[in-house]
Amino acid sequence: MPLRFTILATDRSSSARVGLIGTPHGSFETPAFLPVATRGTVKGLAPDELRSAGTRILLANAFHLMLRPGAEGVERLGGLHRFMAWPGPILTDSGGYQIHSLADINSLDDEGVTFRSVVDGRLVHMSPERSIEVQNALGADIIMAFDDCAPYESGGAGDRLRRAHERTLRWLDRSRAAHRRPQDQALFGIVQGGTDLDLRRASVEGVCNAGLPGYAVGGVAVGEEPRLIDAVVRFTVPLLPADRPRYVMGVGYERDIVAAVRAGADMFDCVLPTRNGRNGHAFTQDGRLHLRNARFLADQRPIEADCRCSTCAGGFSRGYLRHLFSTGEMLGPILVSLHNICHFHRLMLDIRQAIREDSWSSLARRWPVLDAEHAGDRVQSTTDHAP
Repeated sequence: MPLRFTILATDRSSSARVGLIGTPHGSFETPAFLPVATRGTVKGLAPDELRSAGTRILLANAFHLMLRPGAEGVERLGGLHRFMAWPGPILTDSGGYQIHSLADINSLDDEGVTFRSVVDGRLVHMSPERSIEVQNALGADIIMAFDDCAPYESGGAGDRLRRAHERTLRWLDRSRAAHRRPQDQALFGIVQGGTDLDLRRASVEGVCNAGLPGYAVGGVAVGEEPRLIDAVVRFTVPLLPADRPRYVMGVGYERDIVAAVRAGADMFDCVLPTRNGRNGHAFTQDGRLHLRNARFLADQRPIEADCRCSTCAGGFSRGYLRHLFSTGEMLGPILVSLHNICHFHRLMLDIRQAIREDSWSSLARRWPVLDAEHAGDRVQSTTDHAP
C-alpha cells in the first residue's frame, strides 16, 4: 500500500491517539494540521519557512490547479512536488467542495458538475473520472475521491442532502475504478450526510466498505453553527475504521480540533492561519489579536512571548506589525501568516504530548483559547477559493 499508518500511543480517557503516517515522500506524526496550498502555494510563505514552522504535509486543490496551470502542465514540470519545490507529503482535494463553494456558477447532475471557470469564464466539467485523472497527473501522495458536498440545510436531511449521500457513494465507485496509480497514491473516501446522523451512519457503512487506505469526514463547516459541527464530528469519527487515518476536512479552530482529536480524528486542514494572517489577525494561546487596532501602535511585545516562530523570535513587535498593515506592506501578512502556521503546529505538538502523557488538564491550562467561552469567536471556513 502507498500509505502506512501506525498507532504509537492512545489516550486512556478518550479515543485520541498519536500515529505515524508513512508516504512515498516521507512520514508525519498525527494528529496533524495541513496548511492549505490551494494553487500550489501557501500564500506568502516559502517551503523552507513552512518546514521551519513545523509543517510536514500540505494540501493542494485539484480543481484550481486543473484550471491553472493545468494538471498536465504540472505533470510535464515534474509533478506537484517538484512544481512546488516541496519535498514532503502532499494531499490533494478532489474538487468536490467546489460543488458547495461555487454553487452559483455550476450545474450538477449524476455525471458530475459543470463549472463556469473563475479564471476565464469557460465551461469546465468535473466528473469522478476527471477528478482522479487530474490528481493522478498532479502526483500527490494522498488523493481524495470525488464527492457531492451539499450545503447545510437547517432542520436536518432534505432531498438535496439525500441525493448528495447517494451520489457520493456512486462517485466513490467511479473514483476507485478510475484510479491509475494505486501503488504510489493513497485514495481516501469521504463520508457525507450533513447534520443528519442517520445519513452519516449510512454514509460510513457505504464508504468504509471500500477497503481504502484512509477515510475523511466531509460536509462539515459548510454553514452550520459550531455546536452542530462538534456533534457531527463526535458521532461520525468513531464509526470510521480505527486502523486507518481519519481526516476531518475543513475544521480549523483550536477547540474544534481538540474535540475532534478526542473523538479519534488524526488529520485536519483549514485556511484560517493564512487567511486570518493576511488580514492582521494573529492566533495566540489566549485568543486572537487584531493587529490593525490602534492599541498596538506602541506595543513593543511580540505576538506571543513564548512563541519560537521566526516572527516572534525574530524581534518583530506588535507595533511594527501594525505599521506594516497600516501602510500596506506585504511583509505584514507574511509575518503574521507564518506565526499563525506555527501556532497550529504548536497546538498539534502539545496535543500529541497530552495524549502520550495522559495530561489533558495541562493542555487546557496552557491553551486558554480551548475554553468554551471562546466558542463564539469561531466561524466556518474551509478551502480558500478566492481569486
